[in-house]
Parts: sequence; structure tokens; C-alpha cells
Amino acid sequence: MKNLPLVALGTWSWGTGFAGGDQVFGNNLASEDLKQVFDEAVNSGLILWDTAAVYGMGSSESILGELIKDYPREKIILSTKFTPQMAGLSSNPVEEMLNSSFERLGTDYIDIYWIHNPTDIQKWTPCLIPLLKSGKVKKVGVSNHNLEEIKQANDILSKEGFSISAVQNHYSLLYRFSEDTGIIEYCKKNDITFFAYMVLEQGALSGKYNIQNPLPEGSGRGTTYNKVLPKLEDLTNAMKEIGKTKNASIAQVAIAWAIAKNTLPIIGVTKTSQIEDARNAMEIKLSESEIRLIEDFAHKTGVDTKAAWESQKKK
Repeated sequence: MKNLPLVALGTWSWGTGFAGGDQVFGNNLASEDLKQVFDEAVNSGLILWDTAAVYGMGSSESILGELIKDYPREKIILSTKFTPQMAGLSSNPVEEMLNSSFERLGTDYIDIYWIHNPTDIQKWTPCLIPLLKSGKVKKVGVSNHNLEEIKQANDILSKEGFSISAVQNHYSLLYRFSEDTGIIEYCKKNDITFFAYMVLEQGALSGKYNIQNPLPEGSGRGTTYNKVLPKLEDLTNAMKEIGKTKNASIAQVAIAWAIAKNTLPIIGVTKTSQIEDARNAMEIKLSESEIRLIEDFAHKTGVDTKAAWESQKKK
């Protein structure tokens, strides 16, 4: 895909409720808390925003919709998702969910619309075709699909002259499934943009958290990552040393690594300092030896951050 920023900004941690910021991330943010973050991002050229109907059961989209009202719609690139497990009983649940996203986001088209996971590819993928034909959706992508599933979805779309424009999967120094199984290489060969989410592993690779300062207790991310923080210290220390030579933070090194690996990282943002991280990371150039060094340290951690929703099938 052309004319995209090097970094996308994620809103998974916005809003509350099921799969929302309070349960997953341990925060509680409304539009007034995020306006300064949004404005600074847009003014920095970071105009690609990723959300989903399931994040906070629509509350993330609603907050984003409030914030984009102050800008011409064509200046913002919106990415949201159809989650099969949320499908209603109408004759066209995909379009029904999309229309609900339109209402919350205050728009009549989406720049990138995703099938959120590979539940019943044969059933849901064809539903994207009329949305592409109508212009309601400009580009489509698939998320949390393995290589076989990506190819299957692409074959379905190709019968009507369309194709997948983007793949969005979990990808970080601690979880390189999409690299190891050929997905990133397939995307490169087929002009598909690979979006990497959880590049910072929900903060565990940001440099902000350690044994003395763990992630928020009682949150989903605290439960997942606090127990492995001791194993990450050598890795984050190596990233810190590389960062010193580039006037960069640990988080910025992690983001720069993802960019160097031919991916477009999605960075969750709740503070203006995270906008600075994204902005600075786009300027950092890591050498091949620096990349190998931090990848070796990551491998030595022995930490596997495969999420509960990831099947990890190899094909």
C-alpha cells in the first residue's frame, strides 16, 4: 500500500469494557484524555489509526470518532475490523458491523477493513467483495491468519479481481512467527503491507517496566508479562546500550527494529511521549550487526509470547 506513514497508531487501550483498556491494559481513558495525544500525532504526520469494533465493544471507535471530527476526513487513514465472533444474525453481518463502525467513527468509508481472525474464511471473506465494489471499503486485510489462510483469503478475493492489501499479525522481538513461517516474505513478494502489532509486547519491551516497576497488577498484560520480566532484562539492557549510541529509548529501538524488518508497526498510544517514540523511531537506522545482536538476546530469553487467540499453525 502506498502513502502510508512508517508507523500506525493503535487504540486497543482506549475505552472500557470487554477487550477494553481497563481490562487489558489497566487504564481508563476517554476522548478528553486523548485529544492532546491525537492532535500531536496528526500534526506530526502520524495519520494512520487502527481500531476494531471489539475494542471495548465499540468504545474505542467512539472515542476515535470524537477526535477525528476536528479534521477533514481525507486527512485521516482509518483502519478497523470485522470480528467474526461478534457477528449478528442479519443477512449480511459484515456490512452490519461495518455500518455500526461508520456510526461510531462518523464516516461513510473505511480506508482499511480487516477480517479480525480466520474463523470460517470461506464464509466471511466473500462478504468483503461487495464492500470493495461499493467504495464503502477502500482496501481489505486479514489479521491473525497463518500463511495458508492468507493465501486462501486472497484466492477468494482474486476471483472478483480484488486482493488482500494488508496482513496484521502479532510480531515482535519475542514473537517472530510471521517471519519464521514465511508470511512476511509472502507479503513482500505480493505487495502486501505487513502490519506488526504488539511490537512492544504491551509495554514489556518499552523499557518502562521491570522487576521493581511491574506492569499494572490485575490487568491482562500484568498477568501475562510480569512473571517473565526477569528474563527480559539482558535483552532490554542490550537495547538500551544500542539506544545510547542513537539518542534513542528502548521502545524506540524496538519500533525501529520492526521497521527495519519490512513491517509497519502499530504502536498503542495513550501519552504524548509515545508519539515522540514513534516519531523518533522512524529516523533510527539499525545496522545488521545491531539487529542480529538484539535478536540473539531475544532468542536467549526463552520467552514465548504467543497470545491465547493465536493458533500458531505453521502452514
